[in-house]
Amino acid sequence: MADLAYVPVLALARLRETGMAAVSVGGRRVLLVHVDGDVRAYDNRCPHRAWPLERGTLDGCVLTCANHRWTFDVATGRGLDPGDRDLVAVPCRVDEDGTVAVGVEA
Repeated sequence: MADLAYVPVLALARLRETGMAAVSVGGRRVLLVHVDGDVRAYDNRCPHRAWPLERGTLDGCVLTCANHRWTFDVATGRGLDPGDRDLVAVPCRVDEDGTVAVGVEA
């Protein structure tokens, strides 16, 4: 497994609860979601047709892709409808100073 370097990308205060934000880190577009007091990160591409997930809608933990209306549980990354494609998780953490950082290969 490759070593990860965590790159600060956003102040947690700018990511409201049940909110999402797209950021660029290491040449990769990443979608951050803040649900149930936790921050998760995923590739900002729908696994169906690579549509930017930031254009979708988030209702609680359910993210709906704007292109073909596929839905995902952002708490787990699992596909809901259809259930055979999951989101690609990206390592992330919230540092002590309240900064969200995304892991990139060092």
